[in-house]
Amino acid sequence: MLTKILTKLGCFLLIFFSAHLFIPLPVQGQDTLRMAPSDTLQVRGDSLTVVADTLEVDSLLLSSQKKSSLEAKVDYSAGDSLRFDIKKQHMYLYNEADITYTNINLKANYIEIDFPDNMIYAHGSRDSLDKEIGVPEFTQGDQKFKSRLMTYNYKTKKGYIRRVFTQQDEGYLHGQVVKKMADDVTYIQSGSYTTCSNEEHPHFEFRFNKAKVIPNSKIITGSAYLAIAEVPTPIFIPFGYFPTRTGQRSGILFPTYGESANRGFFLENGGYYWAINQYMDLSIVGDIYSRGSWAIKPTFNYVKRYKYNGMLKLGYALNKLGFKGSPDYETRKDFEFRWMHNQDRKARPNSSFSANVNIVSNTFNRYNPSSSAEAYLSNTFQSSINYSTSFAGKYFLNLNFNHSQNTLTREINFAFPQISFSVNQFYPFRKKERIGKLKWYEQIGLKYNLDLENRYNTYDSSLFRPGWYKDMQNGIRHNIPISGTWRIFKYINFTNSLSLRDRMYFSYIKKSYVDSLVTADTVYPSYYKTDTIYGFKNAFDFSLSSSINTRIYGMFQFKGGPIVAIRHMLTPAVTFSYTPNFGAPGWGYYKEVENDTNSVPQKYSIFQGSLYGGPPPDQAGIVTFSLSNNLEMKIRNRKDTITGTKKIVLIDNFVISASYDIAKDSLNWSPISLSGRTSLFRGLNIQYSSRWDPYALDSLGRRTNSSELKVNKRLLRLDNTTWDIGLNYSLSSDKLKKKKEPTTGSEQEKQDLMQYYDYYVDFDIPWSFSFNYSFRYTSTWDVNQNKRVPKIIQTLGFNGQLNITPKWKITLTTGWDFTSNQLGYTSINVYRDLHCWEMSFGWVPKGSQQQWNFSINVKARMLQDLKLNKKKDFRDYY
Repeated sequence: MLTKILTKLGCFLLIFFSAHLFIPLPVQGQDTLRMAPSDTLQVRGDSLTVVADTLEVDSLLLSSQKKSSLEAKVDYSAGDSLRFDIKKQHMYLYNEADITYTNINLKANYIEIDFPDNMIYAHGSRDSLDKEIGVPEFTQGDQKFKSRLMTYNYKTKKGYIRRVFTQQDEGYLHGQVVKKMADDVTYIQSGSYTTCSNEEHPHFEFRFNKAKVIPNSKIITGSAYLAIAEVPTPIFIPFGYFPTRTGQRSGILFPTYGESANRGFFLENGGYYWAINQYMDLSIVGDIYSRGSWAIKPTFNYVKRYKYNGMLKLGYALNKLGFKGSPDYETRKDFEFRWMHNQDRKARPNSSFSANVNIVSNTFNRYNPSSSAEAYLSNTFQSSINYSTSFAGKYFLNLNFNHSQNTLTREINFAFPQISFSVNQFYPFRKKERIGKLKWYEQIGLKYNLDLENRYNTYDSSLFRPGWYKDMQNGIRHNIPISGTWRIFKYINFTNSLSLRDRMYFSYIKKSYVDSLVTADTVYPSYYKTDTIYGFKNAFDFSLSSSINTRIYGMFQFKGGPIVAIRHMLTPAVTFSYTPNFGAPGWGYYKEVENDTNSVPQKYSIFQGSLYGGPPPDQAGIVTFSLSNNLEMKIRNRKDTITGTKKIVLIDNFVISASYDIAKDSLNWSPISLSGRTSLFRGLNIQYSSRWDPYALDSLGRRTNSSELKVNKRLLRLDNTTWDIGLNYSLSSDKLKKKKEPTTGSEQEKQDLMQYYDYYVDFDIPWSFSFNYSFRYTSTWDVNQNKRVPKIIQTLGFNGQLNITPKWKITLTTGWDFTSNQLGYTSINVYRDLHCWEMSFGWVPKGSQQQWNFSINVKARMLQDLKLNKKKDFRDYY
């Protein structure tokens, strides 16, 4: 970058001055220099000098005798004077000299052009306090460099510069003596490289005696050493290699080192990064331990702009814990498979494909150093692959692959494939063009849903063992709901529906009774044997329902006071549903198996344990009554300039429901259910539910056909109740900050502040905290104890952040375990911004993830391996 800037600077100055300086002065009317009335023009021998407070030349116009070779306007100015030495063919610009051509700009307190020798000189000057000002500063676009002295031959394209400071990608280059060659290669003597932006006194730097800069490629140095705060350190490297090319770059990933209590000394996450092209890259890292443990973890990333992006990550580890030969020595083999894929919505508006696959062995996250705290604390992992598309906006198809895994129970569940197809509701009796009011039959609409699934449940120890496919569950389900809604007496909605269902299976069961067997040594008890019969079998059933509902509003208005009105909305509904007796022998869905004790035969469904179940065994005619309540209050609010009111929900929804089964010969009434929810103010959520039974219990806790009113002289018996209360609250300094007029302290206070600055504490600092609290109360009747047993579950979590200074930050995450009456997962993190460095300390004081870690490192990615890490974590059996 530096060499290209110097080359372009010389070229534009050569073109500009050769085209303009030695052309005869224009005649009157061809004004080239625009001077203020106070400016003076002096001729001294062979030189022409313009003396001005500020001289600005907007443009130079060629005489009609010669055409300009410049491609754009050149603007230049000098704060003191501009002098042309015609005899020596020199040009001088004094004090705040500024030359601009296209996107190139040169500034300095002194600029001299030597045309016979094709040389450019620029340097600064010193003020009355002997401070150097106006040093040369060259800018091209968003790149620039500074120097103390610049000499450049614009013909040979060679230059000599002293004390250069310029930015190279993420780093900054300092050089005492810089020589630029004709091939754009630059040589530096006595320089340094750093990622600290402090120009005069960088916080750290790699100092070298010589270096070579290849533009847009690399910086190569000889032997170099690290200096921190301008103090040399014994950290020495035989040579330095700093890539400056932007974009992807292949290279070595240096590992971190340390010691593990149960695996020995280690090198972790070392490997190679391969920038394949702009669409994909690959990194292969590994771990190695002195006691024989090792791991390899390749990661492949891919992206296609406006199309898709994704990541594929694999991992395999062999962990040898403890000392070989000791009683606690063990060997574990762990694996990880992770795949994420996202499709851009603009790529295919009518279809999408996504994947989030996460399959790990049960101890991978325990010993893998790259796993997060969240992954370590989780014992359930889920995966999904989904493809969905639509046709004509009416037909929808979804293909899914799902996986769930519990690392504690070691249970694994697969669902592949999982296919669903649906058709939006349509009205077959309606005409394409509506004419007049709809007929009653034109209100009838129907839908169609198809579900197909294949499910496999097992444990990781028996995954895909021989004959595993026999343990699969599969089936096909069709559902066709037909419904219509009509308005009666203008305010009542009358809805009728018919639901048709068909389940298709490729196996069913058959039960038989096996009598007891007595031998000389053993007595084998009798049991029911279940055999699986493979073959196609389908189960068809249907149900009917009708419902009537309406809405009733009541409002009470207040003439004065803060309350404007209270509104009560009631939604009563009555629903009747009917299901035939599909347990009858004629349907063939239920069978009976007899035993030799002449007892009642056992009735069972041939679809018992199947994926979608079977038709219901009993006839049901259920009438359901429900009443939904909503209560709102409107208050006056001065902040609302439009309506002047604010709505507050007192009861979001409170439902009372019960049902009566006309097909039963006893226990026709179901328990009465009450449920409600509300949010009195922001952050507080309250939910309530309870069941009240009109029937009494016998001594064994079973419902009887006798009413509570007859047995216990009360209308209803409380069966169970549940209260859920959740509170979320957050607060920050921004919310509490009040506008204050700036105050000026006394001179003594200012002096004390300067003298004791290290002890000064600013209490007006950024901070934030949030906490969440949940309370759950349940009360159920315990038959064994013959009393109601309450149960309370509480959780409390807290998160806080405090910026002590703009550079210091402290975060805290904790909670309280009410069951064990002790602190839950707690972590304390301290962060310090050190300008070009950063320091962090994390501590988990107790629990299964007890650990601490300390890190100080350079911020820039280029020098990300320049760091110091110390840690002791939960994987070392803290």
